[in-house]
Amino acid sequence: MKAQITNREIWNIALPIMLGNMAQTIINFTDTAFLGHIGVIALGASMLAGLFYYVFTTIAAGFAIGIQIIIARRFGEKNYSRIGIIFEHGSIFVFILGSILFSILYFFSDHLLLWLIDSPNIYDASLDYIKYRQFGIIFVCFNFLYRGLYVGISNTKVITYSTIIMAFVNIFLDYCLIFGNFGFPEMGIGGAALASFIAEVSAFVFFTLYSYITMRNKEFGLFKIHKLEPELMGRILRISTPTMIQKLFSFSVWFIFFVLIEKMGETATGISSITRSIYMILITPCFAFATTTNTVVSRTIGEGHADQVYSIIFKILKNCLLCTIPIVVLVAIFPVQIARIYTNDINLAYLVIPSIYIICSGTIFQGIGNAFFEAVSGTGNTTAALFLEAIILIIYIVFIWMMTHLTTNVHWVWTAEILYGALLGMFCIIYMKFAKWDKKRI
Repeated sequence: MKAQITNREIWNIALPIMLGNMAQTIINFTDTAFLGHIGVIALGASMLAGLFYYVFTTIAAGFAIGIQIIIARRFGEKNYSRIGIIFEHGSIFVFILGSILFSILYFFSDHLLLWLIDSPNIYDASLDYIKYRQFGIIFVCFNFLYRGLYVGISNTKVITYSTIIMAFVNIFLDYCLIFGNFGFPEMGIGGAALASFIAEVSAFVFFTLYSYITMRNKEFGLFKIHKLEPELMGRILRISTPTMIQKLFSFSVWFIFFVLIEKMGETATGISSITRSIYMILITPCFAFATTTNTVVSRTIGEGHADQVYSIIFKILKNCLLCTIPIVVLVAIFPVQIARIYTNDINLAYLVIPSIYIICSGTIFQGIGNAFFEAVSGTGNTTAALFLEAIILIIYIVFIWMMTHLTTNVHWVWTAEILYGALLGMFCIIYMKFAKWDKKRI
């Protein structure tokens, strides 16, 4: 039986996850920073097409969280031989899922984007982006699965290595393919998408080779053929399906957020593209500590210490805020300088400033809300987590719709992030306080 988790253990898990989460953040930052120097059309298209793509990947992310919860529970129970079997069943599902998602993107992207986007210029550029990016979705699905495995067994440093590889590949190829440097073709927004696709493949190749070399002979039983267990697959899906729906619902609403903003005009879309990129950097530590909360809560319950869960959540949250607040303060002090990274247009840079102040506040609320939300998921009560967030997202999308119709200032629409974080924290704290989550068996 293991004692209360220490601050050092929290950071040993959270820091590599934080760096791992930076993979998509770096891709977004690099794409936005380079494309911002082309113009607001490229900015808006990369944001909307990128979000459209991520809506599909979130289904795999939700499934991987379910795998992560189960693996963490078996790891806490020291039932290591089951981990490889769980991962193998997850791989079968992920391959089928990835193939279905690719087919939808390949055959229906043009129709869906035409229905969602008003600006013909942004629509054309979005198609140019998706036609390259869609080929990476199967690799992304497996990357999420690998992340779920390594977070579940608390070996998160591997995620750091994959992030470094992914970031290097993406930055280098962005520079080459967007602008046509080093003899590469000048592809603009299509080059950003192609660079991201190759970066995602590179991360998959690394994860697979690393796992095969370091883990095939260990007690986890990876890369061995196991008998298919329908009962196990059913249990995985019972845990994972609510998180898949929750992630799909959550990110779809986030996508709708930007679709509604796009209808406010190309300038509002450009402002929000820059704001989103900065926001993704700010909340990266929040998501990392939230993921840490998920796996530590599940592992702690598996070790038989359900009574320590509440104190562990607050300890992780304290570390999250200690990490997040200095970054938020720095961004709030230098908003113009940070906005200028993304654009040569000084007027656009100044228009972004009010939104930056809003997301600085929103980041704190998101840190608190996501920590408690992932604690709910970590207990194995993924259906409860889905129900709680569904209620909040309905309020969130109604608020966004109202704001886009009541104001022409896009920064007021961004206050929805403060509302979302505050409601998520409040609802989940009440759940953790009064629900009988410690009775859940997975």
